[in-house]
Amino acid sequence: MDQGFLPPDETLPAPMNNRDLRRVGAHPDHWYPLAWSRELKPGRTLAARFAGEPIVLVRPKDPAAPVFALADRCAHRQVPLSQGTVEGCAIRCGYHGWAYNEEGRCTDVPYLGRDKLPNGVRAYPCREVQGLILVFPGDPALADTVPLPALGSVADPAYKTRRFGRVVGCHYSFMHENLMDMNHQFLHRKQMGQMRPRFLGQARGDDWVEARYSFARTGGKQPWGEAAIFGQKRASGQDHDHSDVMTIRTEYPYQTLRIRMKDETPVMDLWIVYVPQDREQRTNRTFGLLSVHKPKIPFLLDAAWPLLVIFTERIFKEDREIVEMEQAAHDAQGADWNQEVFPVIRNLRALLTERGAPEDLPSRLPQPAIG
Repeated sequence: MDQGFLPPDETLPAPMNNRDLRRVGAHPDHWYPLAWSRELKPGRTLAARFAGEPIVLVRPKDPAAPVFALADRCAHRQVPLSQGTVEGCAIRCGYHGWAYNEEGRCTDVPYLGRDKLPNGVRAYPCREVQGLILVFPGDPALADTVPLPALGSVADPAYKTRRFGRVVGCHYSFMHENLMDMNHQFLHRKQMGQMRPRFLGQARGDDWVEARYSFARTGGKQPWGEAAIFGQKRASGQDHDHSDVMTIRTEYPYQTLRIRMKDETPVMDLWIVYVPQDREQRTNRTFGLLSVHKPKIPFLLDAAWPLLVIFTERIFKEDREIVEMEQAAHDAQGADWNQEVFPVIRNLRALLTERGAPEDLPSRLPQPAIG
């Protein structure tokens, strides 16, 4: 259902229950990045997590063999398989040498006959795309029916892409709200000068919410990092004739941010996702792909790239600090006391509640061991 484009002051219906959004788990029936490809070397393992579940990523030495993912627990004594060794397309536990293939089946116990091999461990559907290692932590029977995420413009040679992210100490919903609500530009006044956002409206479908903004600079100078994105400098008082439109969308569980100027080609294209780390989901690991359209002058963007990196790191640092303060307030109060008045954020909160993991999900997940 697409409810169409709404004027700025309209609000969609609130969710039909009173669940605390900050306790709604991320729904596992989606593809989530658990690591950057560069983090996992050939013939090595990498320990990762999704919502408290330990997962080991394994890259065989053979470059033609794909990365695979297993529960990071040996079926024997439950010690981490990530502390073991990679042999061909298998991983061998570092304790007693039990070996498991990419399907999680136990293929060897050194002191036991092969006709008596015990149960294996859970295997997770795993794909490697554009420098990301993606895992499907939910029902594996659904993995082939759920499309891999569209990663913005990272594959387009007309763009230069920065990969960024780190662990942030908050529930993933705070991150969605922070990016969607451009009224918080006041937070970044030291980095960006004084910016006045203009909310142009919103739209919503079954699994997405979208907001559009334009901006005017009312004071201060445009930072060079921002100029690197737009390809030009703008002085205070210039409102861009509202021709530069920023579109932010949460398409569950991912977010995108695109800035278009007078034509329809995005000058900046951000894809980002927040992967819960602990079982209570009070921390997340952020994976972001920031793609900037290359200007007509060759190497101009390359020369400005260090400034853009510094600028975006400072913005992300301020955002990280403020959302961690929000999480701390929630923990101290024991509930969500937010008095949200902005229509698009109210609709975003409804979407995250509706699309998040249902309360009975743990009883419906597949068991970790296999026969």
